[in-house]
Amino acid sequence: MLSPTQLTAVEVRILGSLVEKETTTPDVYPLSLNALVNACNQTSNRDPVMELAEDAVRWAINNLRQQSLVRAVQRSDSRVMKYQHLMTETMSLDAPGLAVMCVLMLRGPQTVGEIKGRTGRLNEFASLSDVDETLAALAARELVVELPRRPGQKEVRYAHLLSGAVEASVAGEERAAPTSSTAPFGPGSDRIAALEATVEELRRQLADLQERFDAFKGQFG
Repeated sequence: MLSPTQLTAVEVRILGSLVEKETTTPDVYPLSLNALVNACNQTSNRDPVMELAEDAVRWAINNLRQQSLVRAVQRSDSRVMKYQHLMTETMSLDAPGLAVMCVLMLRGPQTVGEIKGRTGRLNEFASLSDVDETLAALAARELVVELPRRPGQKEVRYAHLLSGAVEASVAGEERAAPTSSTAPFGPGSDRIAALEATVEELRRQLADLQERFDAFKGQFG
């Protein structure tokens, strides 16, 4: 089962990218760190577009490995470490469920029709009702949620819950000021946002190390 720890936006982007590339570019999967950074930062099929620093991705990978969501692999004839996701095993997801989670992780809240149209390369849903069934199964496991419908909005939208409850501003498409790791990057903002994402991951890692150190000291107190 998935760890109760909520995932950061960087971790969600990494997992979504790994799931996508496993199917769309199987010849280069698992991904090297450089390939994974490129996959996270690509401008197509991403919302929001991010520009993550390599260090931020590396720190996030370490956190995902601790939660058994990513595995590092290295062939005997290669010096390059590569990474693969473990969502299928750790979260007990079938192909339809994994495809739906992938597009929600990479492109944010979407309608049933949008999900069906965007999962074609990952899993071929025969009808919208098949997508509905998959969403219902994921919702029963508290992995996705149906968002409140805004006034004038015809179709409901769905979002993943890997990062916790979805904020009302996101559900209503009225996003607040960009945060460090989820901000859309305009001219002049990419480097600052990438640095902020790195700092966020470093702080999280430092807090984890402090907790472990305090626990270690307690053994001799």
